Amino acid sequence: MAATEEKQQGHRPGAFKQKNKVHKHGKHRTKGEVERENKGRVSVTALTKKQRKEQKKIDRRNKANQLRRNKKDMILTEKRRLGGRDGPPHLVAVVSLHTDADASSVTKMLRRETVGGIVHQEQCVSGLGDSFGLILPRFKQRFTFLHQDTADMHSLLDMAKIADSLLFVLDAAEGWDDYGDYCLSCLFAQGLPSHALVCLGVSDLPVKKRVEARRALSKIVEVRFPDTRLFPLDSDQDATLLLRHLGSQKQRKLGFRSRRSHLLAQCVTFTPSDHSEGSSGGPSGLGTLCVSGYVRGRPLRVDRLVHISGHGDFQLSQIDAPSDPLPLNLATGRSNKSGRGGDVDMQDGGDNEAPVRVLMKADPTTRESLQAEAEVDPMEGEQTWPTESELLEAEEARKNKRVMKVPKGTSDYQATWIVDEDDNGELKEESSEEEEDDDDEMLDEAMDDEDEDICSQEEEEEEVCPTERTGADQRYDEHMDEAAEEEGLRRYREARANEMFPDEVDTPIDAAARIRFQRYRGLKSFRTSPWDPMENLPQNYSRIFQFQNFERTRRRILAEAAAEEDGAMVGWYVTLHIMDVPSSVMDSVQAGRPLTLVSLLPHEQKMSVMHVLVRRHPSNTEPIKSKEELVFHCGFRRFRASPIFSQHTTADKHKMERFLRPDAPTVVSVYAPITFSPAGVLLFKQRSDGIQDLVATGSLLSCDPQRVMLKRIVLSGHPFKINRRSAVVRYMFFNRDDILWFKPVELKTKWGRRGHIKEALGTHGHMKCVFDSQLRSQDTVLMNLYKRVYPRWTYDPYVPSPLPWVKKEGTVELDDLDME
Repeated sequence: MAATEEKQQGHRPGAFKQKNKVHKHGKHRTKGEVERENKGRVSVTALTKKQRKEQKKIDRRNKANQLRRNKKDMILTEKRRLGGRDGPPHLVAVVSLHTDADASSVTKMLRRETVGGIVHQEQCVSGLGDSFGLILPRFKQRFTFLHQDTADMHSLLDMAKIADSLLFVLDAAEGWDDYGDYCLSCLFAQGLPSHALVCLGVSDLPVKKRVEARRALSKIVEVRFPDTRLFPLDSDQDATLLLRHLGSQKQRKLGFRSRRSHLLAQCVTFTPSDHSEGSSGGPSGLGTLCVSGYVRGRPLRVDRLVHISGHGDFQLSQIDAPSDPLPLNLATGRSNKSGRGGDVDMQDGGDNEAPVRVLMKADPTTRESLQAEAEVDPMEGEQTWPTESELLEAEEARKNKRVMKVPKGTSDYQATWIVDEDDNGELKEESSEEEEDDDDEMLDEAMDDEDEDICSQEEEEEEVCPTERTGADQRYDEHMDEAAEEEGLRRYREARANEMFPDEVDTPIDAAARIRFQRYRGLKSFRTSPWDPMENLPQNYSRIFQFQNFERTRRRILAEAAAEEDGAMVGWYVTLHIMDVPSSVMDSVQAGRPLTLVSLLPHEQKMSVMHVLVRRHPSNTEPIKSKEELVFHCGFRRFRASPIFSQHTTADKHKMERFLRPDAPTVVSVYAPITFSPAGVLLFKQRSDGIQDLVATGSLLSCDPQRVMLKRIVLSGHPFKINRRSAVVRYMFFNRDDILWFKPVELKTKWGRRGHIKEALGTHGHMKCVFDSQLRSQDTVLMNLYKRVYPRWTYDPYVPSPLPWVKKEGTVELDDLDME
């Protein structure tokens, strides 16, 4: 016992014992050998870290298969829900892309009884006569077909935002014409949903020419639709195959509509309000608009605002659940009036007497408000600087002050009664010149050369003997707008001058440059020099809203919208009661235009500074000037505004562009309601004759009022005398005070020299400058000046309906002229 107790225990190495490297014998152990050797033991260093689960190869393969299977089941469930019992009917818009392609023949073919469908409801869409609901018991699907006219571009784009599929009708010989290609350009830029191509009249051709005609048409189609199948539609079997393809094809998701609940109005009623009668009654009176349709996209909540495309934002009062007008089990003789869940309260008695149910009513305390602009408090800002009105009053007082020669000893009171003969005219000229100097648009007009004005005057004074116009020339001139031609010539000259001499302006001779360019400043480096984004903000910035972090807010709101499960679910047929809607909405429905609604996300009714990244469309060749009125199609919204253009860079300052560049992406900034990306954007320019041309296409970039956009002007001078690194420069300024004022600003030359003003020579604008190296006699000295610019507050939600689009070159066809 004593010997056992006195036995000493063996030494056990600690966790920090030195471990020498094992000899590398060149053999590699397999994973099985490593596991057998360890026998479940874990090293001390691994116990102190987070456990990592190591999966075997078969486990990783099973996990990948499971994720793939779940994703496939989710896609199949979503595809089967569309057009099925639990989803909305499959909405198909039939669009003709050629004047000779008859879209009504396609709808007549699909409406036949021999195709296998049951036409349940004629004119199922309010305002559209050629629309019907179709039930296919064989496929257990239901469709809603409507014929959309391409003459109204606004209605076509609105329908493409809602439709699940677009059915394009092509001509057997040409495919699509010029206007059809223009429509496709707009649809592709906005976001094209699932689509199918149909061709009529192939069976009418001779048997030997059918294969050749199909091959030629396939080559035409491959330009726009490289992977899309072309379906002939000449028999009932072709119609059945087309319906099967529409019901089973993969749905293309559009980001701006899949994240918001939207609805196509199938039944619309308008009830005038009591307060709208009388003085405010008539076409401008307000009332309650009841819109019935199927909920699509996301669940619809009653406390959210709804946007009616082309008419504005409105509030909901309640949501009803009437009976489904297009039940899928119609062929079996059963009704489908329920299906809204068991938690819905009945409005009156049983289902047979009052099938309309009230799903939910809006709570005024939680309902979102229609406030679009922030409340402006004029006392909130600093009072150390005079307001614009005070500056204008002081300016008017200075303009009205007269300086005249009076006899010696005349008092001020007596001098006010002395009137000079040329005094009124001189005052008017001086005031007009000073107003033009104060106007910001003076910089753009200063780009015009004086030589062009002199030439234009000489051309006007020159006597031209007009030749006799007969036949084709006379008819050609009748279709030409001379005012539009002169305006186009002026724009081309401005764009050409801006391209040859970027941002260069002439220094005024009869005015001081330090006063003319007093809002501009010089920068040591455009990239690194600081510019405070909160400095000297305009009055309109007090009317807008701003996010502390727009991207973080966007992700949070989109995540909350994706997780919402309350409200009217997708596929339910509901009736929305919209409050305070003008009667012009009902007039638009009665005129045959479709009515589309979308539920807005939080903050999407508020005004801010939106930035859009666009590229100029290749079909547009006319110069587009900054601050020119354009028509915007941004997501579900449509409005008019005057934006400004700037470069797309990653810096904290961005140079303003005077014209929309055709060779680079451009950022378009405008005052507009907040919209969370992604969303496609289309820019149109309205001609003088009412036709709207597609100018640019792009997508939303951000919402950032603090984006600094700087307008640059370049003052140029020419070296007069050169002595190595120093030179005498003239023609940049015309008096000594201006030289002393702009002396701290750095100078540059077109050949890359840098320098600064050393001193002024004389009183006529000559100055001595020093550069970093030898100056060439043919070089030009430049001075860059910058000022911050802001968009114009010209937001207008009303956009007039455009006229049918025609090519400018095709206004007068040569075949129609009598060439004598």
